[in-house]
Amino acid sequence: MDQKMGRASIRLDAPVYIWDSASIVGKKEGEGPLGLLFDMVGEDDLFGCKTWEEAESSLQKDAVYMAMGKAGVKPEDISFIFAGDLLGQSIATSFGISSYQIPLFGVYGACSTCGESLALGAMSIAGGFADKVICVTSSHFASAEKEFRYPLEYGNQRPLSASWTVTGSGAFVLGRERGKKTRAVITGITVGKIVDYGLKDSMNMGACMAPAAASTLEQHFIDYNSQPEDYDKIITGDLGSVGQTVLIDLMRDKGYDISQVHMDCGIEIFDPASQDTHAGGSGCGCSAVTLSAFILKQLEENNWKKVLFMPTGALLSKTSFNEGKSVPGIAHALVLEQA
Repeated sequence: MDQKMGRASIRLDAPVYIWDSASIVGKKEGEGPLGLLFDMVGEDDLFGCKTWEEAESSLQKDAVYMAMGKAGVKPEDISFIFAGDLLGQSIATSFGISSYQIPLFGVYGACSTCGESLALGAMSIAGGFADKVICVTSSHFASAEKEFRYPLEYGNQRPLSASWTVTGSGAFVLGRERGKKTRAVITGITVGKIVDYGLKDSMNMGACMAPAAASTLEQHFIDYNSQPEDYDKIITGDLGSVGQTVLIDLMRDKGYDISQVHMDCGIEIFDPASQDTHAGGSGCGCSAVTLSAFILKQLEENNWKKVLFMPTGALLSKTSFNEGKSVPGIAHALVLEQA
């Protein structure tokens, strides 16, 4: 039976298996340090579509198709799909995966959606409610700019604290038993809570999300009675260089030094000097494609044995921002181990 740990964590007595996954990214992501690891790189960020939103939908559709093909499953084999994106009413998801006709749980955790969907998918399997599920999320630089900041035609200048929304989608097939190929196992979950330090700068997502990452990470250490050195890596999703500095400082104030084991997907996915991405990458797709292409590969190749994967999200909208509200954050963590 699955075991509740402390205030906000779950230890899965029977691990949930990540059978396989797929990552699809845009041209800029393909030119970054991880470019050779992605399953597919688009030559045109419209991906043959007429609008940015349609392009993001196609990313999800293709990522799910590719993940199912690699895992050797069909839509009728999947109990549920847990999916979400950054757009209003999750339209990238609803228009992207509707053709599969898989029962859907639509989720929204901003850039933490990959962690939230994997946590809910793993819990549904561990609880005996599903045998196999798919977890997918996506983001697109152009559709996110239009949704949250300024359309590309506006030509606004970006401050150095700004991050670059990743164009990409990552999909994961989870199963109760081992598949023909198992990339890693999920053995634990720590569910985050909303943390709001009152910051209002939508061009500094890293600083807005770092307090939530610190809250979830501290709670994980307390619930599991663990320390930073118990993990080969503690991996946040979207903090970038600014948020990483804030997180390390906040954790030091709490009595934990994570400076030697911390890694951020937003830092890894781009080369800020040559690609002009400033603080790094962000977006739902950032942690998802980095997990699929890079993190799981490190576990498979025995470079890492155990990591804490913790995507972070900024919970704002055009409405809240225009009404002068602050930018709350949230972060969800999963313990990933070698299969």
